[in-house]
This record gives sequence, structure tokens and C-alpha cells, in this order.
Amino acid sequence: MSTQIVILAAGMGSRLGRSLPKPLTELSDGRTIMRQQFDNVRAAFGDSAKVTIVVGYKLEHIIEAFPEASYVYNEQYDQTNTSKSLLRALQASSAGGVLWMNGDVVFDPMALVRASKLVARDQSFVSVNTAKVSDEEVKYTTGPEGYIQELSKTVENGLGEAVGINYVARRDKAALVRQLQRVDDQDYFERGIELAIEQNGLRFEPVDISDLYAVEVDFAEDLERANLFV
Repeated sequence: MSTQIVILAAGMGSRLGRSLPKPLTELSDGRTIMRQQFDNVRAAFGDSAKVTIVVGYKLEHIIEAFPEASYVYNEQYDQTNTSKSLLRALQASSAGGVLWMNGDVVFDPMALVRASKLVARDQSFVSVNTAKVSDEEVKYTTGPEGYIQELSKTVENGLGEAVGINYVARRDKAALVRQLQRVDDQDYFERGIELAIEQNGLRFEPVDISDLYAVEVDFAEDLERANLFV
């Protein structure tokens, strides 16, 4: 079975101040953020990987740029957050696990190569950076066995930050879908993961990619930093 990949790209991305959807922002090497993500997917999983993009804001521009992808529409893109975009994608997915990423992350191709080992053994995971812990980012803690325990922006004494590249195993997907249905419209998908860990006993392994680059592009200065790597 080919690997199922989801890119969450429904949001308006207003903080960056561009007219097009943020994933179509051009990098210094001439590729867009999303094209860099597609290239990384192919490098790690080959041409057989199935990519589904969750769209909303100005969706026609993304569809035109990536006609080879499949699409899921979040018609409430201006009223909901990533929890509901991921929910739609998981509900539309085939049997099997799903790897997903935020559509505004510029990252080292090796991040997916490293993640592919856990995908191969169908282990749910959250990619993390332990080199920094910023107040405004999604942070995490682990339990006694080393699996993710807390995962949110309000975590205290976090061990690091989630970078926006994650995987849910086949056996865990139904429980995550139920929790994503329960969370508030404005919640991030991490809230669904956290509830599934707490209430359903799901085990998400932290995958440390601190030695690799991964930049979430929210503001102009983030884009400048991302362009230092590509």
C-alpha cells in the first residue's frame, strides 16, 4: 500500500501578508513552499506516495499548481482551525495510517526520510525540535515510557517544540478522528492528539529532528530564515 500524505493548506495565512495562499509563497531557490514539500515527499517515499491537500482559501490557485494531488475541501476554512482540516482529511483517507504536515513548513528532506522508518512500522509520531522552546509554539512533554504526554501551546516545562510533521497509525486513526470531532472549531489538531493520548491511550512517539532545519513560515522574518536553508 502506498503511503498516504496530507498537506493542510486551507488557511488564509494573513500574517504573512501575501495575496496567494501561504503554501504558494516562493522561496529563494524558485520553488514554492509546497513544491519543496512535494519534493521532500518524493525523496522519502517515492512517486507512489499519495498526496492529498486540504484546501479552502483561494483553493483554485493550489489546484492549478498541483494537479497531480487529490483534494479535500474545508468549506469553513475561515471559521475553523487545523483540527477540522485534519478531520476532513482523515475521514476521506483510505485504510491505513496517514502522515500529515502543515502547509507552511519548510524543512530538511531528511526529516521525512527519518520519519519513514516509523511509517514503515506503523508507529504514530510527532516530529519535534528540542533545541528551542518558544512560548508561542506548540510544546510537548513525555511520560515515563518516552511517549508524548502533553502537546499544546500552554505546556509548561516543555521538552521541545512540535514542528508540524506527524503520523497516525492505522490502529490509532479512528480514535483520533473521534477526538477531532469533539474539539472546538478553533482548536489546533494537537488538541485532538492530546485527548486521544489521555482518553484512548494512544502512543505517539517523539521523533527528534533538532539537527535538521524546519521553519514554520508565519511572518516575513520566518521566510528570510527559511531561505537560508533551501
